[in-house]
Amino acid sequence: MAPDKSQRYDPVPPIPSYDEAIAGGSSHWQQPHSPIPDHETEAQSLLNTRHPFQHSNNAHNGRGRRPRGYRQPTVETDDDEDSWGSTDSDSDTDEADHVRREMQELEIEDPNDQSRNLSSWGKRIGFSLSLPQWPRWRWRLPQSPFSRNSSGGANQSGGGAGGGATNNDNDANADDSPGRRFAFPTLGSTALFILVGRMLAIFLVLGFVYLLFMSDIFTNMARRMGSQTIDPERLRDYVQSAIDPGRIRETVKHFTSYAHLAGTEGDYFLAEDTVRLFRSYGLEEVTMDEYQVYLNYPKAGGRAVEIMGEDGKPPIWSAKLEEMEHLAFHGHSKAGDVKGPLIYANYGSREDFEKLHEIGIDTKGAIALVRYHASQGDLASKVKAAELAGFSGCIIYSDQIDDGTRGYTAPDGQYIPADGVQNGTVSLMSWVVGDVLTPGWASKPNMPRETIQQTQGLVKIPSLPLAWRDAQVLLRHLKGFGQQVQDGWKGGVPDVAEWWTGNLSSPVVRLKNEQDENEKQPIWNVYGKIKGIEQMEKSIIIGNHRDAWSFGAADPHSGTAVMMEVARIFGELVARTNWRPLRTIEFMSWDAGEFNLIGSTEYVEQNDDNLKLNALAYINLDTTVTGGELHAAGSPVFRRLLLQVMNRVSDPNFNTTLRDLWDRRHGDLEGLGAGSDYVAFQDIVGTSSLDLHFDGGGEFPYHSRYDTFDWMDSVGDPGFVYHRLLAVVVGLITLDLADRPILPFDMAAYADKLPRWVDELIEWAKREGADKHVSFGPLTEAVAQVGAAIRRFSHWEQKWENSIMATDGYEPIVLGNTRCDYNSKMGLFETDLLDDAGTPNRTQFKHVIFGPQLWSSNDVAYFPSIRDTIASGDWVLADETIRKVADVIRTAADNLVPHG
Repeated sequence: MAPDKSQRYDPVPPIPSYDEAIAGGSSHWQQPHSPIPDHETEAQSLLNTRHPFQHSNNAHNGRGRRPRGYRQPTVETDDDEDSWGSTDSDSDTDEADHVRREMQELEIEDPNDQSRNLSSWGKRIGFSLSLPQWPRWRWRLPQSPFSRNSSGGANQSGGGAGGGATNNDNDANADDSPGRRFAFPTLGSTALFILVGRMLAIFLVLGFVYLLFMSDIFTNMARRMGSQTIDPERLRDYVQSAIDPGRIRETVKHFTSYAHLAGTEGDYFLAEDTVRLFRSYGLEEVTMDEYQVYLNYPKAGGRAVEIMGEDGKPPIWSAKLEEMEHLAFHGHSKAGDVKGPLIYANYGSREDFEKLHEIGIDTKGAIALVRYHASQGDLASKVKAAELAGFSGCIIYSDQIDDGTRGYTAPDGQYIPADGVQNGTVSLMSWVVGDVLTPGWASKPNMPRETIQQTQGLVKIPSLPLAWRDAQVLLRHLKGFGQQVQDGWKGGVPDVAEWWTGNLSSPVVRLKNEQDENEKQPIWNVYGKIKGIEQMEKSIIIGNHRDAWSFGAADPHSGTAVMMEVARIFGELVARTNWRPLRTIEFMSWDAGEFNLIGSTEYVEQNDDNLKLNALAYINLDTTVTGGELHAAGSPVFRRLLLQVMNRVSDPNFNTTLRDLWDRRHGDLEGLGAGSDYVAFQDIVGTSSLDLHFDGGGEFPYHSRYDTFDWMDSVGDPGFVYHRLLAVVVGLITLDLADRPILPFDMAAYADKLPRWVDELIEWAKREGADKHVSFGPLTEAVAQVGAAIRRFSHWEQKWENSIMATDGYEPIVLGNTRCDYNSKMGLFETDLLDDAGTPNRTQFKHVIFGPQLWSSNDVAYFPSIRDTIASGDWVLADETIRKVADVIRTAADNLVPHG
């Protein structure tokens, strides 16, 4: 529309040419008549920002959009919003109009004009106003093809040195042609400088974004939004406070509600219950895994221990072997029906049988009567020693001096009563572990199998367990036969006036053991996990066997209840928060643990390659609560973490920490032998393993029908106080192993222990007379090399901590990858201590430091392969074995080289 006649048009200052602007050293807003000082004009230009595109009505093309930096042509228009005057007017303007015009030339927003749309996109580069000598031409952002374009040329306001304003429709239309739609700056212009600057800024921004992605900051951010946004100390507090002894009690009650021998219907039902519980806790990938293994079961009426009458007359006495749901038998025992004179052989060790031979007692074809415990604690070793001594059968009884002359007996006390029968397995665990018909590979369909006659894991004479009330009768019938025993051989069975060895003239005893044998009996492991978010493939494994000889309140379900409670609280952490561990936590319920550790061993043999690479730690929970004294056995890498956890857990019965109680009795991390499901992990695949339990000196109704929920509730652990404490300890250890950025392995403790174990080996070898035949020099040097390597290796952890502190917790991807590699190397250290060929004649046992000796029963024997060869008297083989073990240890040391 036409302007209002009353509107006053002010003249526009003359527009200098490019050469005049350069020569004059100032732009038109610096004319002498300007009422605004230079510094005030510049200050006002910093007050506001404007949108890069402002709208105006144009007489030719209607309303359009124009870029930031656009200057209107100095001509009259029909735009009502145009405050520019006529180009022909040279009269003075009032100050306000002049200021407004100056502000528009400088693209300064009028603070009183509310009609403009403010946006950060219109913000100028800060240094642009500090360069007043640049020409008035401004670089335009490319215009939309739908917006109105002004006349082309470098000088949008006028045409040459003296050119005035124009209003040429043809020029405007010419600018809309495809070839002239966008105007590009010329070399040396202000726009080119600004363009280059802005492009550099864009590249800097893009580079910064790329750096963010390459530094893994978004992965770290996601991780911190999950687990790491929760203070680790709050997580520990939650674990300590969330453990519920009431839930633990109910778990023990449920799992002991019926008998569940491995491979039976009751065992399968509990496996299904475990699956349901794992799923209800929120564990992931819950599965049931079946193996087919050799198991034996007693036949009704198929077992007997009898004193035979003279001249073939009927038995004059028979032991009672079947009571309630508990059937007295030995797992993996030899079937048979044998008769022979009874001979008492103390604890049934090889030394005990040698003693009989020394005093002239012939044992060929006799029936051995021996007692549990002592130096030869493993049942299978007792039966094997009797076999090698020429006996035709073996009876093992529980003696009161070992199982309960000092207090009340079950069900009112912790000791086994007169009629208590202690079951057990007599397969040779220290020789062959797992399914005895598949040593070294998993018992899956279509896999090769040895026969019962081929395997080295089974004894070749029948055996049975017996209560001391029945052993009392047998011992009395030995009076006057053989020789009276020395004091060390006398047991605690009451009413046995005289203890005699017996001989081939002793009363004849029948040992009958008829059984069902299944070479492919199904058993069922159950697995569940909580996946990690950083090193998902790396695992912290918690395991417990589920099967029991009868009800199994202490063995194994004190451990079952602890594992289930730990699984529950970690599942709740995942469900209720964004927390996830950095590494995966796996929970595993083994079957047939009482039968030679079958379930865990078959799993390890099925997954050996993956476990060697990715299993960082295995925590074993078997018979976890039978008293109030904490014991731990395992790899030295757990020492520091265990002490830290014990420092924050208090025993309410003593009103002090577990660490204080540990120190008072001079507790130490014990070695691992061959007594529970850690064997396959530690000795076959080299997973650093830890076994934890509270005990009361070993006395409880072990493997008997008295190991019930009622006994545990009233005698074993009233209130389930120590179940709760152990669950707290396991939970805290698991949390730190799975969620600390650096795996909390105490490598220095390993370096400290190795020389001590070598010294113990050398002292033992001297007692065996081996020091004159073999040299331990290579082993001593290798151990020293490990110590030096560990010291160098461990320095990187301090470097990492310093780097993280210096960057306020920021970890670049390169450093994060190095940290993960560092963790992996710590986890592989035990794996590197494996000898792939295994111990001579016992190829399943591959760890060169941990493991049982051939005859050491369940007890630890450091450097078992060296001890075996020395004990054999083969000095050449012993010397070769020492050098071979030293080479393995040196290789493990060489691999401890951190990247970065």
